[in-house]
Amino acid sequence: MDLGLRNKTALVTGASRGLGAAIARGLAEEGVTVYAAARNVEAIAAWASALPDTFGKVHPLSLDLASIESVNAVVETLRAAGGVDILINNSGGPPPALASEARLEDWVRQFEAMAASIFHLTGKLLPMMRERRWGRIISIASSGVEQPIPRLALSNGIRSALVGWSKTLAQEVAGDGVTVNVLLPGRIHTQRVEELDAAAADRAGRSVADVAAESAARIPAGRYGRPEEFAAVAVFLSSACSSYVTGSKIRVDGGLIGSV
Repeated sequence: MDLGLRNKTALVTGASRGLGAAIARGLAEEGVTVYAAARNVEAIAAWASALPDTFGKVHPLSLDLASIESVNAVVETLRAAGGVDILINNSGGPPPALASEARLEDWVRQFEAMAASIFHLTGKLLPMMRERRWGRIISIASSGVEQPIPRLALSNGIRSALVGWSKTLAQEVAGDGVTVNVLLPGRIHTQRVEELDAAAADRAGRSVADVAAESAARIPAGRYGRPEEFAAVAVFLSSACSSYVTGSKIRVDGGLIGSV
């Protein structure tokens, strides 16, 4: 299947590791020119340097979603380059917290980095997509927006706001050839999930291996997902083939969420 992605341009945020890096690599493999953005540009340059010459070009960009100055600088760089066709909104996860104990300053700081900056970034890049009558906006949330995850109150709450915004935006721009969707990862084997397992093991006085095995046993697929499996869904949603898919939440969780 020809995904119709060659010569398209994408911005992937949070691209230094994990899901963001996997999506950026997947798009590059399809011939997309990728602006891979994160605070750690050295990490991006390291994985990008290992890609075959047949992949699309990867341009590392410095981006701190907690800094509006940093976000605006990336916007100006991309506007000068002609904008992007594909926007992958991916941010790091907040620290674990109970809903009853999370502080106001934690909510405000994390909302700015995980939601408000993404809303602002998208709003600045959207007009060029609408002018071309072609665009793909994909935001990475969490399975916690459908089945809240214990001790991840900040993530559950803030990522739910991201879902509501995405659905609203999808209805506004569908007639302009721009699709807006949300991906909900379950337990994908990334450094972030390893960190969460380590924290859970520390709290329970157990080994990380035992905690991970118990977590995997609750997944119908019987294992954690691989980043490249998650990225494949994002690449499809970025493609010409997904032009009638918009306003959707799509789970990539091995069947973890039990609701229909």
